[in-house]
Amino acid sequence: MLIPVRCFTCGKPISDLQDEFTSRVEKGEDAAKVLNELGLTRYCCRRMLLSQRPLMDEILPYPRF
Repeated sequence: MLIPVRCFTCGKPISDLQDEFTSRVEKGEDAAKVLNELGLTRYCCRRMLLSQRPLMDEILPYPRF
């Protein structure tokens, strides 16, 4: 789904980092290195980006009732 605006645990804003993280990892960079360069050093914030799975393409074909 959509990434939360802030980390659930510590409250640090993370949604603005998701686009850069995704694009750099898709280009082949190491995820841990990208997270370090983005300034995400806490495990709780790193988890928010690493566990994100894009589900919108799977959900959109189903009608809403």
